[in-house]
Amino acid sequence: MEIINDSKEKLELEYPCNWCYKVIASEREALEKAVKDVIAEREHKLSSSNTSKTGKYISMNLDLLVHNEDDRTFIFDALKKHQDIKMVL
Repeated sequence: MEIINDSKEKLELEYPCNWCYKVIASEREALEKAVKDVIAEREHKLSSSNTSKTGKYISMNLDLLVHNEDDRTFIFDALKKHQDIKMVL
């Protein structure tokens, strides 16, 4: 197995910055509702990304402004924990 990045360094970002989460779910409507549940009225852009060959999963890109590290990781964790979300990258 090849390790692509074995760095232990923390990602250095300048905040606020735009961040893109790839969100994967079974249904588009459920994914859109889950995003709204997590980010409420925050300005964002949700765009189609991919659909699995069988159509069982869809992915969308969620782009929004994150204000700091805690904000970025909070959104990631909240999306990941949402019952309608299968995976967040």
